[in-house]
Amino acid sequence: MKPFIRISLILTVSYLGCKTQIEKTLPELTYPETPKIEHVDVYHETKVEDPYQWLEDDRSEETATWVKAQNEVTFGFLEEIDFRDDLKARLENLMDYEKYTPPSKEGEYEYFSKNDGLQNHSVQYRKKIGADNSQAEVFLDPNTFSEDGTTALAGLSFNKKGDLATYMISEGGADWRKIITIETDTRKEIEDTLINVKFSAPPLWVGSEGYYYSSYDKPKEGSQLSGKTQYHKLLFHKLGTPQSEDQLIFGGEAQPNRYIGAEKSEDERYLIIYAAQNTSGGKVYVQDLQKTDEEPELIQDDYFSRFTFITNE
Repeated sequence: MKPFIRISLILTVSYLGCKTQIEKTLPELTYPETPKIEHVDVYHETKVEDPYQWLEDDRSEETATWVKAQNEVTFGFLEEIDFRDDLKARLENLMDYEKYTPPSKEGEYEYFSKNDGLQNHSVQYRKKIGADNSQAEVFLDPNTFSEDGTTALAGLSFNKKGDLATYMISEGGADWRKIITIETDTRKEIEDTLINVKFSAPPLWVGSEGYYYSSYDKPKEGSQLSGKTQYHKLLFHKLGTPQSEDQLIFGGEAQPNRYIGAEKSEDERYLIIYAAQNTSGGKVYVQDLQKTDEEPELIQDDYFSRFTFITNE
């Protein structure tokens, strides 16, 4: 028998043996009944039956009862797996090692994140440029953001001087985030926290005046989880002003169903705006920040298939 055939047979037999053992170990599943209703949606004159439409109301008592029953089945199944604790211990052993990110230079400091091994969140450290790692100090520790550890650091950005920074937090895994602005020397908050920010890259600073960020409009009370989000916006927040006065730069109703993001040129003169429509292509615009009274100019109509490189002359 040829070696590769022998190996294939051994692997097949081993797989079937493991599969049989797992099937003997696992309990039978009895899923809760999911009621059907008579409901029809009409899309472009086409009728589409949707018997489970009632589950779209994620705040109803019926949906909550259904989710609870599903969780009881799921966790009841998982808790009966006799090798689950061994698997958990093995994964913990594999993950229990120090992890670092490459450093970035911001002002007079180098910033990097480190996880001791099994920390829920990596800790942000900094040290003077050129200093030994033993001199690094904690800059932000997301493990202290909440008692139960469910508040995460979701982005960190600095202005060019490195004396100001913003960091975003996500609470309980939500897409809606908050933006907190601090002085880097003292880590003291210098203005009110921005709230209800969704699908934004870390804020994009321009000098020490303020920063750009992306978001949808604030959801209506009671619909934070299920409210429709259609008009993404690029906004500019000027430090010291209320969030309600943030300036719409691009997007909104004029650019529906697009994800809006931006970056700036190294000299901070040009703002490059990306307007992506799902994964089918997007547009690239440029705005001269010395001529903010002019509309952003379209320079690339489909940046997923053709790339334009922008340079400053």
